[in-house]
Amino acid sequence: MQHRHKGRRRFLPVGAAVAATAFAVTGAAIIAIGQSRDSQGSDDRADALPPPARIACAEDGKLPGSGSTAQKNAMEHWIKEYQRACPGVQIAYNPVGSGAGVAQFLRQATVFSGTDSALKPQDVERSRNVCPGGRAIDLPMVGGPIAIGYNLRGVDNLVLDAETLAKIFDSEITNWAHPAIRKLNPDVNLPELAIQAIHRSDDSGTTQNLNAYLSGAASKEWPYPKEKDWQGKGGHSAAGSDGVATSVRNSEGAIGYFELSFAAGLKIPTVKIDTGASQPVEASPETASAGIASAEVVGKDDDLTLKFNYATKAEGAYPIVLVTYEVVCDGGNQPEMLPALKSFLAYTASEEGQEVLPGMHYAPLPDKVAVQVRQVIDTLY
Repeated sequence: MQHRHKGRRRFLPVGAAVAATAFAVTGAAIIAIGQSRDSQGSDDRADALPPPARIACAEDGKLPGSGSTAQKNAMEHWIKEYQRACPGVQIAYNPVGSGAGVAQFLRQATVFSGTDSALKPQDVERSRNVCPGGRAIDLPMVGGPIAIGYNLRGVDNLVLDAETLAKIFDSEITNWAHPAIRKLNPDVNLPELAIQAIHRSDDSGTTQNLNAYLSGAASKEWPYPKEKDWQGKGGHSAAGSDGVATSVRNSEGAIGYFELSFAAGLKIPTVKIDTGASQPVEASPETASAGIASAEVVGKDDDLTLKFNYATKAEGAYPIVLVTYEVVCDGGNQPEMLPALKSFLAYTASEEGQEVLPGMHYAPLPDKVAVQVRQVIDTLY
């Protein structure tokens, strides 16, 4: 990894004022979340809160950001804790989705964006106009498992593998009593019941990551591109992870995919994945971190794009994982926003920032990745 000297010239983007203007529009609701204890509370309420996180604060600044909905809960927590410790800085994050977040960043409406898939080469080239003297880079920040939830009365321990999942979501296996499912669950009383496979109706990073897993681990059964729109045949659709999860909860025989927090919130059982390890792997923050740990950094210079090993057989490594990247300029950042940007990201990537994630059903970054992220944040200019 190559690191730049902090003393290099800093450039001011041509549309610098745009981000400051957009801050007031895109972030008001999230700012209110971060400051809600002041509007609601008494001194007693404030005294009851734990001490603020240990943060090397910037003195002032406004940071508009937008993008991935997958990291919304983590961002809300981080913003609230950062602003408790650093009241001079205001941070906004608008969860408009990965694609919209990147688009806003590329038109200089935000200083950072969150995306569940790394920037495309054409986006990196466009970013050179946003980051004079530099370019946009991907910094992994939030991990998590994509859970496969199901609704089968009396079945609370279901095992599937990549090939069987691919055939279910491609309408080749359509009944829960299919021999392939029985073989993976010899001690489970599987009903003669039609499978209702439910997928996202909207483009999403969650769908793209599931497509990538099925393509990587079950390539013969899933010959589709790794895109954000659904690729399989048949099935039913619902909008958003919340829509898919709700449909699964309300439909006997249903199966679908969504972030683990939705399964936990709606009390939906999740599939254990037979990866070829000695035991099937359950979706959890810990097993997802182990799955992310098998990833390889394939980005160039300070870009930390990860390539996952979807066919991993490592013990306790859940293979269907998602990472949300923070997209920032490696150079050419607006001088008046740079200290706050580096301070906030340094906190989110810190041990203290990462250790709270399992409580929200996210997976902390593996240590080796987190260390690299912190090193790159320190070199932003």
